[in-house]
Amino acid sequence: MTLSTEPVLLLQVNSMTYDVFVLGAGMVGTGCAHYLQESGKTVALVDKGAPGMQTSHGNAGIIQREAIQPYAFPRQLSVILTAAANRRTDIRYQLPAVLSFIRPLRQYYHYSAPARYAGIAREYASLISLSLETHNELIHKAGAEALTGTHQWLALSRTDRHLEESYLSADLLAEQGVSHTKLSAEDLKLREPDISPLFPGAVMWTSPRTIRDPSALVQSYVDLFLSGGGTFISADAQTLSRTRDGLWEIRNDQGDVSQARQVVVALGPWSTLLTAKFGYQPPLFSKRGYHRHYKTQSGKQLNNWVLDAEKGFLLAPMNRGIRLTTGAELARLDDPQTPRQLEQLEPVARQDFPLGERADDETWSGSRPCFPDMKPVIGEVPGVSHMWCAFGHGHQGFTLGPATGMLLAQMMTGQKTAIEMQPFRPGRWT
Repeated sequence: MTLSTEPVLLLQVNSMTYDVFVLGAGMVGTGCAHYLQESGKTVALVDKGAPGMQTSHGNAGIIQREAIQPYAFPRQLSVILTAAANRRTDIRYQLPAVLSFIRPLRQYYHYSAPARYAGIAREYASLISLSLETHNELIHKAGAEALTGTHQWLALSRTDRHLEESYLSADLLAEQGVSHTKLSAEDLKLREPDISPLFPGAVMWTSPRTIRDPSALVQSYVDLFLSGGGTFISADAQTLSRTRDGLWEIRNDQGDVSQARQVVVALGPWSTLLTAKFGYQPPLFSKRGYHRHYKTQSGKQLNNWVLDAEKGFLLAPMNRGIRLTTGAELARLDDPQTPRQLEQLEPVARQDFPLGERADDETWSGSRPCFPDMKPVIGEVPGVSHMWCAFGHGHQGFTLGPATGMLLAQMMTGQKTAIEMQPFRPGRWT
């Protein structure tokens, strides 16, 4: 099918009763809509904006098959002290957010204890293991190969000590089926001639897939969904209500009402604003990320996605230019932008690679929805029949969207799920 990078033409709301509303047209919601439709359901994908233009739009564009270990709360005293001083380039915070998130942050620290984390990582890895095959399936069906880039990305080390630690970690992940190649400084120079010679080496992850325009990939999946008879409803998900006979209703700006028998909440960091109205309020908190695009200097080229692991930022060769993405800032959804990380990192990034002038007029930011135990909620809301959850994927919503959709569709249609879903049950937070 032909790719479309323009905003989708919104279909008019009709009076039919759908089997399922999927609320949220990011990567997770779009994945859910596709697989539910494929299972024989009539599905309406609901969003007040264009598909893929929130958190899914701003990520680094890597389908991270290697990301089988979720981001734990730092436990090294040196990291905690520098983070508390708000001086780090990879982790920052806004104080009101920390005060607001104090309970989930304490839980996050609790679940990051080594013994607990080991079990969580095994459960998380089972979910990540499905990411590449489900994306590859949708990329093929949507005819979206033109949006994909390389099949590897590089994690650079600034010191010999960090490089040895990275090699060791990569070897441990290889025991779980994650492929990689160890690069020396000479190997790195051959692959990235314009990268600074200060790096003694890198780990090249060879099992991911990279995407040159993340929001366009979401749009291509939406196009696939629409071509299969799906419906897109332009409406605010927060208007969701329930009728006396148990149907779900959504109302658009013109006052038109659509109904469905079941609803999937895939609103990312906004999910609990809705579920709280129905009595489900799990401890979701948000990590904000920023990005900015740059031109390249004449005659220079970045061939791969590269992570400066010790400084906590990534450079990605996107269609719009070189995207500089930051680590995490603890911030609430309505907190103002504080792009201090980008201001700190831009001169560092220019030392790593010869960036040209800025290609953006404004700085982008988006929020990653996170749970203290680092796992999403996938399943039916306890005590609220026919309301299903698919949110809280942290840093990996883009990676895990189609896998989540496949698993949720299996659950909603009574099929055997590809993996054990008990670790991801929404009821663990009641």
